[in-house]
Amino acid sequence: MKPQDTMNEKTNLWIFGYGSLVWKPEFTYKRRTVGFIRGYKRRFWHGDNFHRGGKEKSCTWGVAYEVTASQIQESLQYLNVREVVLGGYMTETVEFTPKEEGQGALSALVYIATSDNPIYLGPAPDQEIAAQIASCRGNTGHNTEYLVRLAEFMRRCCPDAEDEHLFSIEAAVLSIRDGAA
Repeated sequence: MKPQDTMNEKTNLWIFGYGSLVWKPEFTYKRRTVGFIRGYKRRFWHGDNFHRGGKEKSCTWGVAYEVTASQIQESLQYLNVREVVLGGYMTETVEFTPKEEGQGALSALVYIATSDNPIYLGPAPDQEIAAQIASCRGNTGHNTEYLVRLAEFMRRCCPDAEDEHLFSIEAAVLSIRDGAA
């Protein structure tokens, strides 16, 4: 079922992004807030060569965007192409917890990659993932830009959050880029 099929009667919708959506949503929204979803881990196991080349006590930090009225259909149509058609992602509804105290949990739509996705690469050593990222460029930019911007977002907006996978791969990619590896 497409996300827009379940959203027809809603007056507002929260959409959670944990990758390039944190800095490049490219859809109109009413407001945004930083926070996390539990039970998911950010992993670089997706072999998306168009754009950029387990549930436990973990969480994934990102940004939730509130879209309202006509923004709902417009954003879902845009994201269906960007994330589902071109990226092979599927959608789930998750509980989003804002970073700001005093705000309650929100229900949000998230686009996720699964092992059923034809471009899913699966687990690999960080150095192997870094080599792939350092050498890949797609229609929307170099994969290194994606990684570095995501790491910058985490440092700026979520400085106390741990994401060893992200920062380990970033260090390896920067080492490759700078010719030290």
